[in-house]
Amino acid sequence: MSKDEISKEIESKFGNHLRVRVNGILIEDNKLLMVKHLMGNGKILWSVPGGGMHYGENAAQNLIREFEEETGLNVKITKYLFVHEYLDPPLHAMEHFFNVKSTGGSLKLGEDPELSKEFQILNELAWMSLEDIRSLPQDSLHQIFWRINSLEDLGLWKGYFNFGNISIK
Repeated sequence: MSKDEISKEIESKFGNHLRVRVNGILIEDNKLLMVKHLMGNGKILWSVPGGGMHYGENAAQNLIREFEEETGLNVKITKYLFVHEYLDPPLHAMEHFFNVKSTGGSLKLGEDPELSKEFQILNELAWMSLEDIRSLPQDSLHQIFWRINSLEDLGLWKGYFNFGNISIK
């Protein structure tokens, strides 16, 4: 199968090297804020807001910036949760997950400044209940959501996870 332009752009910007990412778990009214990403070749990925760290900014600064860029919301970090190793070549990332609370702003779909206007991958924002998340096809959902029993599970996990094979707690 030939690669479409978005998947080529994703691979060129984010592929074939290890990235460090920060991600925010924002739950309000028993719903989780999720972002739909276009991954190219018709593939999508639902995950929480977040992105790659910039050199010279700490994790909190990076996550606050990413939330504002992607969602228009201002957040504060309330707790470090866990780290997940995402490995789906050519993508490889160490993803740090934090619990966050909204402190203001207006919810609106933003843009990824690392990508040009023609290759934006952010496609939709949605508040999702556990039932909404479970209704998504597994291959369109970030691995951390594949087997959760409740949204509260996300705040209980501690340690290192690689759902492709093992977890270390």
